[in-house]
Amino acid sequence: MIDVHCHIDLYKNPYVVANENEKKGISTIAVTNLPSHYELGYSHLKDFKYIRVALGLHPLYANKHTPTEMKRFIDLVKKTSYIGEIGLDFSREGIATKTKQIQSFRHVLTHISDRPRFITLHSRRAEATVLQMLEEFSIKGAVFHWYSGSLSFLKEIVAAGHYFSVNPAMLQSSNGCKIIAKIPRNRLLTETDGPFVKIEDKIVTSQDISLVQKYLSSLWSCSYEDVERQIKDNFNQALLPIKQYSIGG
Repeated sequence: MIDVHCHIDLYKNPYVVANENEKKGISTIAVTNLPSHYELGYSHLKDFKYIRVALGLHPLYANKHTPTEMKRFIDLVKKTSYIGEIGLDFSREGIATKTKQIQSFRHVLTHISDRPRFITLHSRRAEATVLQMLEEFSIKGAVFHWYSGSLSFLKEIVAAGHYFSVNPAMLQSSNGCKIIAKIPRNRLLTETDGPFVKIEDKIVTSQDISLVQKYLSSLWSCSYEDVERQIKDNFNQALLPIKQYSIGG
């Protein structure tokens, strides 16, 4: 299984969660919300085989995007190919910091556009601006995590060469299911967004990716194993530019 968006550091027992994923061989992108969080997480998880810590600057943490954190991002981004959670949030929860978010996102894109990277994005109510800014910096193959925008705009994101990651919470809403149905098979990845997602009052873990895979098996009229293979192929395709760059470099 593959979990491309999990906040391992925000679980009550992050090391237990990390060890469980490692033991089960679940490829996991451990996203962070600030560069200082990345530093702490990386120090604990750098020797794990199946877990990669991503460098983040979360839009809902805009008030914590201090000069120190911004400089720290510049220093740390030179050392990693995994970026997230980054992006914009123009929902009621985030709109008050819209200007600061855009400044921070531009800062991030300026420093990650130098080479291929695995990027997981927050884009709630800001999908068009996020896509426009990615195009401005010629960034391809990013992952729109838990997409909640329109079905028509989803097509534009696909045309621009990006991916989507879906989680168990999306299966519980009609809109989430409509979105999943419109994502091309070769652009779909799986995530949990744990610990922010609950299934029957229980905080989700990466093992609950199986719920998404079972749903996709029915949606796509194929076996569970075929779904697993497709998601793995998609993940490898998303990582391919990074590997090719490393070989070329």
